[in-house]
Amino acid sequence: MLPRFRSFYGKVIIFILVALCFVLYLKVQPATEDYLLPSKLQAGRPPAYRTHERERERERSHDKYVDDAENEIRAATQSPYEYSIQLDLQKQQSGLGDDGAAVHLAGAAKTRGDKIYKKIALNEELSEQLSYNRTVGDHRNPLCLQQQYDDPSTLPTASVVIIFYNEPYSVLVRTVHSTLNTCHHQALKEIILVDDGSDNAELGGKLDHYVRTRIHNGKVTILRLKNRLGLIRARLAGARIATGDVLIFLDAHCEANVGWCEPLLQRIKESRTSVLVPIIDVIDANDFQYSTNGYKSFQVGGFQWNGHFDWVNLPDREKKRQSRECKHPREICPAYSPTMAGGLFAMDRRYFWEVGSYDEQMDGWGGENLEMSFRIWQCGGTIETIPCSRVGHIFRDFHPYKFPNDRDTHGINTARMALVWMDEYINIFFLNRPDLKFHPDIGDVTHRVMLRKKLRCKNFDWYLKNIYPEKFVPNKNVNAWGKVKSVNGNLCLDDLLQNNEKPFNLGLYPCGKVLQKSQLFSFTDKRVLRNELSCATVQHSTTPPHRVVMVPCMDNDDYNEQWKYQNHQLIHSNTGMCLDYSGQKSMDDAQVAPCSLSSETQRWAIEHD
Repeated sequence: MLPRFRSFYGKVIIFILVALCFVLYLKVQPATEDYLLPSKLQAGRPPAYRTHERERERERSHDKYVDDAENEIRAATQSPYEYSIQLDLQKQQSGLGDDGAAVHLAGAAKTRGDKIYKKIALNEELSEQLSYNRTVGDHRNPLCLQQQYDDPSTLPTASVVIIFYNEPYSVLVRTVHSTLNTCHHQALKEIILVDDGSDNAELGGKLDHYVRTRIHNGKVTILRLKNRLGLIRARLAGARIATGDVLIFLDAHCEANVGWCEPLLQRIKESRTSVLVPIIDVIDANDFQYSTNGYKSFQVGGFQWNGHFDWVNLPDREKKRQSRECKHPREICPAYSPTMAGGLFAMDRRYFWEVGSYDEQMDGWGGENLEMSFRIWQCGGTIETIPCSRVGHIFRDFHPYKFPNDRDTHGINTARMALVWMDEYINIFFLNRPDLKFHPDIGDVTHRVMLRKKLRCKNFDWYLKNIYPEKFVPNKNVNAWGKVKSVNGNLCLDDLLQNNEKPFNLGLYPCGKVLQKSQLFSFTDKRVLRNELSCATVQHSTTPPHRVVMVPCMDNDDYNEQWKYQNHQLIHSNTGMCLDYSGQKSMDDAQVAPCSLSSETQRWAIEHD
């Protein structure tokens, strides 16, 4: 009996202990784990309790959603781009360089700035310390404040297209902010940044992040090209996606003056075939000083026969035309410009395409500005400088990067332009650039010639006579032109490849087999001995040697620039002395000496092939 008794009660005790453990287990479970209970036990809970649990579950879901959102924000603010941007902003000094003032670094910062300047021709160290929103002052003519413009809501809208390739990040961002800050928000439809294949890491994700997190009006778009196309094709890519009424092209290193945008849009509203350029002021690439020539003085575009753009003073002829056009003494009228630099201009978007946009076969950079300038004028449009629109531009001493395939894209593009638009004057271009006459990369220009015929454009002679009559043509209005060659020797007058835009001593050099630019001179019908940019005078001296000096030509008839050419002698009118190479050799300075009809070293011929 005893063993069975123990066995029976032992089982009962074990059963009771197990039951107690189970009850205790249920009591210690937290409410958040009710989903683990059997469904019958859940059903046995009061309805109010179940409602309370559902509310708590919704709260937990909401808390989780909020936490996720906060985590996303935290992730954004902790991204490497955000961290880098914050460091950039901390580096900037409020008020530094405001009103376009020059800034001079010192110590280690100056050393860093000088080092980077030698590499990219721009003081990036200083740029990073200037605010993206720095002011450059108001340099407009005071009368500009009295000009009447239509309400911004009624003006044509602007698409600003900016091409960049490895531009310093801070310079590019400042260009964007300057555009946003100075163009009325109703007139500015968009800014299109076209990345022409940059490999600077800052211009990738960091720039995207900055635009997304700092510019909230949605007006800035970044178009990234897969390969580097060059300025011309990159601009075409930007123009194709633009939606504004007017295309405004800016370089990626600009700071705009207050009120620069509205005068451009107003003029295009009045004349849709006018291509407009602002007055382009200078921002120093080293100290970032914004400088002007004063609010009344500005230059317009010209060109040189080698195909380079040139700045020229506003001629008296154009000043008189402006006076006739202005309807009111206080009105400031546009000034006609024979050419444009090409970096900054505004143009009706539809007219841009109608008149031929750009020559898409032009590679890289260069030549497109003269091509468009000649095309606009010869095909019925105008190029005008708008005095009340001013934009600062950083001019560098050299290009900090190579061009596609390391070719002379400027020269090749200019040769394409000359073949289409310069007619018989192309001979003067090739005289200045003989290396391009048979260049294999010029390519076929048939489609551009057909465009010219389709648009019924005028010839280049018309352009020179009506738009740019001040331009010196070496074989027009002259008594003789070509080499100035010693009759009894093989020495010719030569500029010795010196800078013709500054005074220099005229030299002597063996005559070339063919006429070349350095030995090209004209004896004009005004009795001036000159080349394209400079006129020959005689250095003032009481004792020999009396050197021949080339100086910028005077607009009036300067007696010191006049010569006589008779009996093969070149006689300087002011001194009465003759050009003489006695005792001279190659690379020596040209001189004058007392005239002698028997002197063999004073006999010269002016001839061309």
